[in-house]
Amino acid sequence: MINRYTRPAMGKIWELENKFSIWKEIEVLACEAQAELGQAGITKEEAAWIRAHADFTVAEIDEVEKVTNHDVIAFTTVMASYIDADVPEGQEKPSRWVHYGMTSSDLGDTALSYQITQAIDIILEDVKQLGETCKRRAFEFKESLCVGRTHGIHAEPMTFGMKFGSWAWALKRAQVRLEQAREVAATGAISGAVGTYSSIDPFVEQYVCEKLGLTPDPLSTQVLARDRHAQVMTALAVTASTLESIAMQVRLLQQSDVIEAEEPFTKGQKGSSAMPHKRNPITAERVCGLARVVKSNAQVALDNVALWYERDISHSGAERVALADSFTALDYMFGKMQWMLDGLNVYTNKSIHNLWRTKGLIFSSKVILALVDTGMTREDAYVIVQRNAMAVWDDIQQAVDGPTYRQRLEADPECPLTQETLDKIFDPWAFLTHKDVVFEKLETLEF
Repeated sequence: MINRYTRPAMGKIWELENKFSIWKEIEVLACEAQAELGQAGITKEEAAWIRAHADFTVAEIDEVEKVTNHDVIAFTTVMASYIDADVPEGQEKPSRWVHYGMTSSDLGDTALSYQITQAIDIILEDVKQLGETCKRRAFEFKESLCVGRTHGIHAEPMTFGMKFGSWAWALKRAQVRLEQAREVAATGAISGAVGTYSSIDPFVEQYVCEKLGLTPDPLSTQVLARDRHAQVMTALAVTASTLESIAMQVRLLQQSDVIEAEEPFTKGQKGSSAMPHKRNPITAERVCGLARVVKSNAQVALDNVALWYERDISHSGAERVALADSFTALDYMFGKMQWMLDGLNVYTNKSIHNLWRTKGLIFSSKVILALVDTGMTREDAYVIVQRNAMAVWDDIQQAVDGPTYRQRLEADPECPLTQETLDKIFDPWAFLTHKDVVFEKLETLEF
């Protein structure tokens, strides 16, 4: 991922320095396990020496790999040079125990699992922070009227707090998915060439995994099955889709013809090089754009599940890019969403203005029920309700300052509703008598 969209903590996880540091720890732990086991010949003193002296630099590994064309061999070669550098002349080299009985995937896949858990932990903290922000702001706007829209068309009254509340619940679902994906991903394998432990005792795998907080794969062939990684990537993709959905709503609410909410516009910010009046929803648009990257990378992970026999490396290059980019982009998206939603400008007066822009048409569902309550059939009631509604709609489209919906109903001789009944119908809060149920449920939400 380019630096523009990389936050430091997440970026460090996917740097080669971190990957090789994990590789080093796995190799050292494996040596310590072998010494603990007392079978391979390595002594605890040699294992302690290896831990004290094992080291590397990324630059050295890169140079060796130019010759070996094999990153694991380049790594173990460099690490061995550090381990053996201070060994007295004539003494056996402790580095001979590094990578003993292991294959490259034992090292690479187990390390990748650890990296994934590191990265998911950051995303989970992102989810928690944004979810708590949405919950807090939901209660901030619990009593703020606005119009609900279906198909982009005014439907019935709601409160703006319900928007934030729905976003909070969506983030909770994302949290659950990511926790499940973390559990599946937190798996290691040190089982040898085709997973048979032919040259290594299963104790080594158990020991290393326990130290890293991983669970040994029950049957790993040579690699960890990529359905695990696909589950992680699809969880990231669904989470990105959730952020995209929220950002899309902000973009819609910020349209000039709506302007019920607006992402922060900071001091000194410029909206357009040509039109100085512009305040564009650039942050929300950026989130929507990056969501496409994360979603498309999920397809890469799904394609990586099918490998030849016990292993090939068709998945390797693709997932090195896709995994790192998806985690990095999603973490960046969360940072922007946190900034945007925590500081989202909500224009409650404009929301109420918009609620009445259709001259009372949004009360049609209450009108038809009231007519049915008088004994009228629903079909006959629908004719009265729709006839008057379409007349108001035509006036709105023609920008004609005609009667409101209530005024037309009052003038309709076939409409038997009294003034008292119409007063009750045309009260927007009549739609929200049960809204406290929604917020009581939201009160129980914890991240």
